[in-house]
Amino acid sequence: MRIPRRKAAVTLGAPSRRAQIAAVFALAALLGVSVLYDSAHIAASLRRHSGYNRPSSATTEEAGPRAPPAQGAGAATDRSDPPPRHGQAEEASSSSPGDHADESPPAAAVLKDVASAGGGSPGCDLYSGRWVHDEANAPLYKEADCEFLTEQVVCMRNGRRSDDYQKWRWQPDGCDLPRFDAKLLLEKLRNKRMMFVGDSLNRNQWESMVCLVQAEAPWDKKKLVKNGSLNVFRLHEYNATIEFYWAPFLVESNSDDPDIHSIPNRMIMPTSIAKHAANWIGVDYLIFNTYIWWMNTPKMKIVHDFTRKPVQYDELDRVVAYRQIMKTWSGWVEENVDPKRQMVLFMSVSPVHMQSEGWGKPNNIKCFSETQPAINYNKTLELGTDWDLFTASNEVTKAMKKVPVHFINITALSEIRKDAHTSVHTLRQGKLLTKEQQGNPRKFADCIHWCLPGVPDTWNEFIYGHIVLSRQTEDQSQR
Repeated sequence: MRIPRRKAAVTLGAPSRRAQIAAVFALAALLGVSVLYDSAHIAASLRRHSGYNRPSSATTEEAGPRAPPAQGAGAATDRSDPPPRHGQAEEASSSSPGDHADESPPAAAVLKDVASAGGGSPGCDLYSGRWVHDEANAPLYKEADCEFLTEQVVCMRNGRRSDDYQKWRWQPDGCDLPRFDAKLLLEKLRNKRMMFVGDSLNRNQWESMVCLVQAEAPWDKKKLVKNGSLNVFRLHEYNATIEFYWAPFLVESNSDDPDIHSIPNRMIMPTSIAKHAANWIGVDYLIFNTYIWWMNTPKMKIVHDFTRKPVQYDELDRVVAYRQIMKTWSGWVEENVDPKRQMVLFMSVSPVHMQSEGWGKPNNIKCFSETQPAINYNKTLELGTDWDLFTASNEVTKAMKKVPVHFINITALSEIRKDAHTSVHTLRQGKLLTKEQQGNPRKFADCIHWCLPGVPDTWNEFIYGHIVLSRQTEDQSQR
């Protein structure tokens, strides 16, 4: 059932060309890639491809910005346009829905109400809302309690002084995001496989999901095995796995090595997906993403055969190439996924926070030293997000006929969280940053990946909602 969208209470505007250009250079520096285009070339490409097909303007709410309406958890696909980029954060209070966790109905009941609001009543858009500071209910787990977190994301262990970034909870407008119930999810996963497929942001989210559920499994009945591109967290008591598969472009590329992939000239084969997809066959819950690796240059190198030496390539505009791989991916899904027993979800783009002028702090250095979400910032957040790639993935997923795909619209709500990246409390090329490197945030701050616990936990609450709702509806239909 499609849930009606509500009017966005925001002011829209075209993103700054300067912000877009700077974002490309900053991304390339962080990911170890040399950008071989001059600024004029990049500017021309970004004018064509980065965020210039935005929806029309709406009015601004006096109370402050909010993340815009998108699509509720009850629908199979998200029919939204690229949203405006605002947000609001506030302290938890009794006037906000869902602030009293003990009084909330079970998660499945909340989702049922969200999905079945009919008879002309508007449904709930889970992606439109605000961040609420809520020390009583966030985070959902403790960094020290999850042994499976990698050094890349354990910001407190790596020297971050304040854990306040962990204490924000996403509150949709007009309803509650169902509280994550690990036992309920594991029952849904019994005898099943869940797999995250994509780049390091999906790996970030996979680590989050592992930590959200692992406490419910006895210590001697859970195991993490890493084997090349495939990482498998196995819960023996449930005969279930939560897996991550490395495929940063989804299709075949020269960056498919999970350990050695900092390659200056990245190349893709837009129609070649079988090599990766052989690992996805039969998986019950497939969660895909691809974005950050597209942001190094405004053009992509297209290869038809990696075995021929020297490798010959053509170049395509980034968005054109992205649409090609999305077409290849959707074709595979339509041909190989059984919608009666499998579920497919696609994550929208995870934003970066490279340019502090994009949230009104031109004298700051990227996300370094940010300790609060973008509160009371009433202008458009200009972060360099490529909204054309957002649109491409949204349009392709909603156009699919045989297999419904849940489009998880994390972009606008995550743009607000400039405070939650790993920054200088992380690794570089597999090694923890030294004190000297931490003192040079302009070069070393990672404003792409997220600390855990943190924002990816909220993304997984959306995943949880879709799974619980879907299986609840399925169980009711079989009665």
